[in-house]
Amino acid sequence: MDRPDPSTIPLTPGVYLYKDARGRVIYVGKARVLRRRVLSYFRPEGLPVKTRAMLAHAQSIDYLTTTTEKEALLLEASLIKKYRPRYNIVLRDDKQYVLFRLDVKQPFPRLEIVRNARRDGARYFGPFTSAFSARETWKLIHRAFGLRRCSDRAMRNRVRPCLYHHMGQCPAPCMGGVTPEEYHVAVERVCAVLEGRAEPLLRSLRTEMEEAAEALDFERAARLRDQIRAVERTVERQAAIMPAGGDMDAIGLCEAEKGLGLGIVFVRGGAVTDGRAFFWPGLGFEDAPELLSSFLSQFYGTVTPPPRILVPWLPPDMLADEDEGETGEGEDGRAVLEQALSEKRGGTVRVVAPQNTADNQLVDMAAANAREEARRRRGQDGEALLARVGKALGLPEPPARIECVDVSHTGGKQTRVGMVVYVDGRPSKEDYRIYSMPDSADDYATLHAWVARRLESGPPWPDLLLIDGGRGQLTAVSRALAEAGEEGLFPLAAIAKARDEDGHADRRAGNVADRIFVPGRVNPLPLREGSQELLFLQQVRDATHRFAIGRHRRARRGAALSGELMRLPGVGPATARLLWDHFGSVEAMAKASEEELRALPGVGRARAASLHEKLRRLAGA
Repeated sequence: MDRPDPSTIPLTPGVYLYKDARGRVIYVGKARVLRRRVLSYFRPEGLPVKTRAMLAHAQSIDYLTTTTEKEALLLEASLIKKYRPRYNIVLRDDKQYVLFRLDVKQPFPRLEIVRNARRDGARYFGPFTSAFSARETWKLIHRAFGLRRCSDRAMRNRVRPCLYHHMGQCPAPCMGGVTPEEYHVAVERVCAVLEGRAEPLLRSLRTEMEEAAEALDFERAARLRDQIRAVERTVERQAAIMPAGGDMDAIGLCEAEKGLGLGIVFVRGGAVTDGRAFFWPGLGFEDAPELLSSFLSQFYGTVTPPPRILVPWLPPDMLADEDEGETGEGEDGRAVLEQALSEKRGGTVRVVAPQNTADNQLVDMAAANAREEARRRRGQDGEALLARVGKALGLPEPPARIECVDVSHTGGKQTRVGMVVYVDGRPSKEDYRIYSMPDSADDYATLHAWVARRLESGPPWPDLLLIDGGRGQLTAVSRALAEAGEEGLFPLAAIAKARDEDGHADRRAGNVADRIFVPGRVNPLPLREGSQELLFLQQVRDATHRFAIGRHRRARRGAALSGELMRLPGVGPATARLLWDHFGSVEAMAKASEEELRALPGVGRARAASLHEKLRRLAGA
């Protein structure tokens, strides 16, 4: 790429996006001063190998200006997540972490498992990487401490205690079985367990158990014994690190033979509660500073940060001016990051290097997790598999982004086209799309019409569009691209079921002889049955089929329920649309109270009572 004219580059903070010849974003970066940062890429010497490779593929550059460097930092993380550029270090982790939530302001709080923390005054505990382990802990806490499990609405509408009360696992606050003061004693004990303050609680419980036993109150003593066992089981896997307590995340790095690993451990209440590890193939330790900076901005875009984040060392861009390379301005880069993280948390966040032996132990623990992840990933070279797929299909380069489409309908009704996206060999579920198409039993016509919808969506374009079908479906898509003037915009292939003895599609379980078609070739490609390349393409196709079928069935169910809803006396199209827009499902409509129905526009007291009764009968039918 030629050096751009300096006068065309803004002098403001912002984000720059390098694009290749096909318009795909291949690198995203931020800058305090865009002109200085972009021109630094065109120095005559001293550029890293990865940067030189990126510039060799780049054909154009776009700019998005911001008012502050903090806004540029947040925008950069958002664009990296959206485009997953080839030359950025991308956190490919679509996993949402689990949190416990307790709204202690309520008279009878409920312990919930949630995915996101909000600024609502409630207390949050976690994160936990294993939803299964979190749910097991949740069950254990409820059996031991007897918090309510029902929702606020169910609690308000209850006329008798639930089954959990009769099992001794709920004090029935809905029926006045416990005062708020008594209930909050259990709440504080649950908070102590989840914060890692187990020892004081255990001493208190043991004392109460002994007093109950001496008073011959054996039933209460047994309950306290069960609580003690539950607390011990909950904290037995937690390692006490900070005797004085405190919350932090610790990050460690590890260089492996085939890449770079990063581990993170979560310390809550002075104890290690959980951890996570990541691995980036093809990176070396020279990429560690960029990896660390990118990880902090991307990871905490979806996870609420703790007050302290411990890193093995501070990256250079946190210690110096990113454009000048001098240390005169101190910790400007770190200040910008800490400001963004503090706003995310709703409190102060500090990013620090180890300051004592305990800090170094935590970083070493995180690095050990990274080392184990690198060892586990040894031999699982996704890039090599994609290279083989690209070679088998005759592609110019390995398909980093694969899109696969499938048509689903029932007798031409509720026609849907499902699109699944794989990035670097892994599903990118946030990029999945479902397209509602005109009713048609003609899959070829539907795919032909879908191409126009896909072109309207714009880039990023796939490195391979895989179509669930045979030569006919492939031809329909290829013809639609040509008619739109976009022939060759991206490579195409179709995957079809193998044929049985009678010439029909062989849908028997365990069949691995599917056929792959590409444009310009009559016969299928000679991919070996059971080969890794074919199995991978089958995996992508099967994921697309499940996704399209699931969304089609949801559409059928919605249409059927809409029909039933319209059959109710006094419910016309306008009322049906109002109910669907507000509640989203018949189940939610049936659970709504008369007050909630009366709050809808144009629904009075008498009509709300009538709708409430009709909807309850419909849900029970």
